[in-house]
Amino acid sequence: MLKRTTLTAALFVAMTSLVSAMKMTIGDLTLRHPTIRATAPGAKVAAGYVEITNNGSAVERIVGGQAEFAGKVELHEMKMVNEVMKMRQLPNGIEIKPGESAVLAPGGDHIMFMKLDDALKEGETRPVMLEFENAGKVTLSFQVKSIADTMKLKKGHAEHNHDAHKHGEHSGHGEHSGHGEHSGHGEHSGHDEHEDKEHKHSH
Repeated sequence: MLKRTTLTAALFVAMTSLVSAMKMTIGDLTLRHPTIRATAPGAKVAAGYVEITNNGSAVERIVGGQAEFAGKVELHEMKMVNEVMKMRQLPNGIEIKPGESAVLAPGGDHIMFMKLDDALKEGETRPVMLEFENAGKVTLSFQVKSIADTMKLKKGHAEHNHDAHKHGEHSGHGEHSGHGEHSGHGEHSGHDEHEDKEHKHSH
């Protein structure tokens, strides 16, 4: 009986931790599904995703972040321009209007972890600090997932895209369904510096 009670308690703690990792409320903000795409050995960049809902009455903005495993953290967008996928840094961050959500997901706005010091392995949990204009600095646990699992975020958040602040139009043609924009073994491997540059994907 004692063993069963201990096991049940341990399972409860594990489930509670998992729920906490998937959703966190800080002040007027609710953050859901913080996720990082797993990388190949030697990769220097990785993409991070999260859904941020502004429950307050004032405009909020995510302006940056920091992580021990990355030398630099930036906010980037991807959008189709003349049938070519382009990526650029968002130096002014991403705006989140009252009552709306910013959905950072594959194929759109995302967090860019650069100058990685180690591979990010599926199943790991990594702490990441996100900085907001009003809410300040918030640290939460990002789950490292496979390319296939991160692509599910794109499908799962599709219905929220009209609420998210957008910096461009996303065609929804699944341009990254096979390889992902920051998988570490594709078009961005070896590109550490992205300031004011555009990277194109041929289709």
